[in-house]
This record gives sequence, structure tokens and C-alpha cells, in this order.
Amino acid sequence: MEYVPHPLDTSDVSLPESLAPLIEALAENVHDTWAKGRMDAGWTYGSVRDDAKKHHPCLVPYADLPESEKSYDRDTAVSTLKFICKTGHIIIAMRGRAQ
Repeated sequence: MEYVPHPLDTSDVSLPESLAPLIEALAENVHDTWAKGRMDAGWTYGSVRDDAKKHHPCLVPYADLPESEKSYDRDTAVSTLKFICKTGHIIIAMRGRAQ
């Protein structure tokens, strides 16, 4: 059977500017989660991606990523937050929580 993805259409969801810091924090966490998974699988930093040697140029801290890669992670964060809102959930900042 052929897989045909059907993501929820969130094009009508607008996120307030006040969520910009959350988007950035979530994007960094997305990157860190991806990087940890790669590293746990034996990948290391390499200036050029080499699947055979398990080298990847994005195995660096989020702050050191090129803007194009940060944008990819931000898109994932925005998509996630829009999904949360579209499905009727509310995002509430709670004081004193880890960031």
C-alpha cells in the first residue's frame, strides 16, 4: 500500500508574536533531540555529510547552525504549535518552569 500523508491543515492558524521565544526554544530542542539521536547512533561532526563514515555538518550547537538549518527547525516548531492550537488546546506559560 502506498503511503499518502495527510497532515492537518493549519494554514488558518496564526500564532501571536508573543510565542516567538517559545518557537525559538522549541526549535533548539528539536535540533538537540535530532543531534542526540544521531550521536547515540554513532554519528559525529564532519564538515561534509558522509553517511558511510557517519559524519554530519549539523552536529553543532543550535546557535552555530546556518540560518537555513535553524529555519527548518523553526518550521517544525511552528507546525507543532499550530497543530496544538488547531486541535483545541491552549498554550499557557507557567512561571518557574525549566526553559
